[in-house]
Amino acid sequence: MALNDYFTGLQHVGIPSKDLDVTIDFYKSLGFEQAGLFHNGENRCAFMKFGNLIVETWEGDPVAMENGAINHISMNCTDVDKAFAAAKEQGLNVLNDEIQSIPSFWDNGIRFFNIQGPNHETIEFCQIVK
Repeated sequence: MALNDYFTGLQHVGIPSKDLDVTIDFYKSLGFEQAGLFHNGENRCAFMKFGNLIVETWEGDPVAMENGAINHISMNCTDVDKAFAAAKEQGLNVLNDEIQSIPSFWDNGIRFFNIQGPNHETIEFCQIVK
């Protein structure tokens, strides 16, 4: 079993926002549509879509305000439980002790975990719960 057996490609790129409303308007001005706006506790998270590219942007986390400040890339995961087991079996640098979830995203929530790449990049493996 290998981790790449359980994802189909890029799901989204995550960029924290200093001002979510300004960020949403900016991406709309580039031709993106707002595919979703969700609450995560007291904060909001927007998914902006252009063709097959989705940018996840949210409020409530520190924003570096520097070049190279993308927070994470997310792979579209088909079976997060098997992917999590495969990542640990492959000896990857898994950043979570267990699978994480956010029940307020999309219709039935998401389940995900993160690994760290060799350049300290965070790669999320995210399954949208059906």
